[in-house]
Amino acid sequence: MIFRSPYPPVDVPRATLHDFVLGGAAARGDAPALIDGTTGRVLTFAQLVDQTRRLAAGLHRRGIRQGDVVALWSPNSPEYAVVFHAVSRLGAILTTVNPTYTVEELAFQLKDAGACLIFTTAALLDKARAAVADAGRAIEIITIDTVDGVSSFAETLVDAEPPTVTINPDRDLVVLPYSSGTTGLPKGVMLTHRNLVANLLQIDAMEPAELRALLGVLPFFHIYGMVVIMNHGLLRGAKVVTLPRFDLETVLRMIQDHQIALAHVVPPVVIAFAKHPAIDRFNLSSLRWLFSGAAPLGCEITGTVETRLSIKVRQGYGMTEASPVTHYTPAGGERAGKVGLLAPSTELRIVDPATGVDLGEGEAGEVWVRGPQVMQGYLNNPEATALTVDAEGWLHTGDIGIVDAEGYLEIVDRLKELIKVKAFQVAPAELEAVLLKHPKIADAAVFGVPDDDCGEVPKAIVVMREPLTGEEVMAFVELHVAHYKRLRYVAFAEAIPKSPSGKILRRVLVAAERAAAKS
Repeated sequence: MIFRSPYPPVDVPRATLHDFVLGGAAARGDAPALIDGTTGRVLTFAQLVDQTRRLAAGLHRRGIRQGDVVALWSPNSPEYAVVFHAVSRLGAILTTVNPTYTVEELAFQLKDAGACLIFTTAALLDKARAAVADAGRAIEIITIDTVDGVSSFAETLVDAEPPTVTINPDRDLVVLPYSSGTTGLPKGVMLTHRNLVANLLQIDAMEPAELRALLGVLPFFHIYGMVVIMNHGLLRGAKVVTLPRFDLETVLRMIQDHQIALAHVVPPVVIAFAKHPAIDRFNLSSLRWLFSGAAPLGCEITGTVETRLSIKVRQGYGMTEASPVTHYTPAGGERAGKVGLLAPSTELRIVDPATGVDLGEGEAGEVWVRGPQVMQGYLNNPEATALTVDAEGWLHTGDIGIVDAEGYLEIVDRLKELIKVKAFQVAPAELEAVLLKHPKIADAAVFGVPDDDCGEVPKAIVVMREPLTGEEVMAFVELHVAHYKRLRYVAFAEAIPKSPSGKILRRVLVAAERAAAKS
């Protein structure tokens, strides 16, 4: 059984991403496009177009050509959008990197993506230099701010027209974000101009609300912030207020001062809005909706925050491999606990994971989706691609969902092994690989356990070669991974449960954890 969207199909033009998003920007002139929320600095639509042109010309002069990969390792700022669209205009590919990454994690992505240049900031420069050295390839570094002795964003701008590049939107990649998919280590997700243009059209068709200002606190390196906030906001002519990191009082001040009606957030932020006393010190009368994505949000918290603020909570669903949106809740169509309706031009199947048989309304099975927003595959990884997108184009999400009689999807469980920490993906295999580097650890398994603040957090089961403490294990892992991947709990065992083929039986560990929590 195939479920289809209630919306008319979208007609995806043969347009490049930068032309599609910024095509009407020059006509908006001095209207603010991006505002630095920490300083108040404004980048108008006219300045955005001009700086994108000049940066593209400057990057071409430095040797960036069509198909080259440029990395962007930075917190949110107005310049993020300039770099993004300058790289797109040259027909090059942008790989966006989590600014909390360690040197080791950054070096892996630079090497795997084949980056030849990286944009970063003064605060991250030393780590960027170390990662470039570890990557073992020639990678030029440009800082978005100014640092003595290092090429800067401002110095790279050239007042010239960049070359005209012939781009095939159906085939040519524009971004290469990294995702762990349904399992395993982070992989480059190959997204074309058409993938992102299609998804922006799909979002636009489901978002009737007038968008004057959007909150840009969710990181732009992540597909949610990149597409749903930054690019959709610019497409609609909204001002996007950027913040480099989440701070509740700063977020509340931005909503108050910029009269934000629709704020894109993730579940931990919704919880803060529901419970934190700071909420009462700000005038949030402009706020009409919180839009929550990246992880499911329960009915209880939804009801609490709606009552407290006299607003509505809307949800969406998707994944990096789908650019990201496959489901979206329109204004006026809110359903507590549901992640929305199918996007236009998107199909859905609910499949029994044990038998492969299609299921119907009200039945729980794996969510499969198909549409023009689905990725081309994982970079240099045909095996992982084949496991995730089948020959008929169905993206196997690894999530368990139920479709109700109205067509709304509810996510009820997860097949995939990923741990969702504040909406960020943590791959157990990545942490297990770090643990096995420790000379006193013979074997290890990692899985997610529930957490009130983060949704889930990683827990490790460790088999020792020699005595060591849980604190020592956590401190060792902390040296190698971004903060959200750090272990929160460690337990020791004589052996790790595994299948005859040697695969870790994580569901056995999860079941034991749940049983212990109930006892």
